[in-house]
Amino acid sequence: MARPRPFVAGNWKMNGLRSSAAEMIRIVQGARALTAVDLMICPPATLLGLFASIVEGSPVRLGAQDCHTQSNGAFTGDISAEMLKDAGASAVIVGHSERRTYHKETDADVRAKGLAARRAGLCAIVCVGETRTERENGRALAVVRTQLEGSIPDGATADNLVVAYEPVWAIGSGLTPTPADVAEMHGSIRQLLRSQFAEEGAGMRILYGGSVKPSNAKELLGIADVDGALVGGASLKADEFLAIAGVYR
Repeated sequence: MARPRPFVAGNWKMNGLRSSAAEMIRIVQGARALTAVDLMICPPATLLGLFASIVEGSPVRLGAQDCHTQSNGAFTGDISAEMLKDAGASAVIVGHSERRTYHKETDADVRAKGLAARRAGLCAIVCVGETRTERENGRALAVVRTQLEGSIPDGATADNLVVAYEPVWAIGSGLTPTPADVAEMHGSIRQLLRSQFAEEGAGMRILYGGSVKPSNAKELLGIADVDGALVGGASLKADEFLAIAGVYR
């Protein structure tokens, strides 16, 4: 099977106001020249509707940062996958380490949200990654494998699942694993996906995330089984996000 089409997504986290539309417009304008990569921005839910009008007719898609497991109900403050779809999203991040850490989300919670995303017709971007202590203790591969086995819904396909490997200790720290470490982890993830989903697993995209920036993007995105990036802080600036995605030409 041919290598999956590259995919670069930007996770804006809890950043962005209506004035951020100017940055989004610049991303859309620059994206028209990047025909070899799929692009997505995941803004806060408050901006989905506004950004949906900006990206209409462009190659940029929108994603969301989290969803509830239920389609509706008495869950004050929560947002369902169906609502995100209705607002213009085509994907949703689930299981980001910040959700796992600050909101105590378990693998089972992540799996349920992945199923909710599928129910609503969204692609689930399932995040996994080890802590610094787990890596130093030689447990990184085992930890990520356990997370994957517990977080990925049965019956996933290359159309409704993307895996994002983000070592927790690298997110926002400016630190990144060595290319050899990234290659080993992505190879392990690919092996698990192929074991569980056969040839379908060969086509599932595996993104690297964790302090991805223009200065290290070419090296990271050239590693085997790295099919793109989940970009944090650098995605808030159009020039930086486009420079990362521009590795694929």
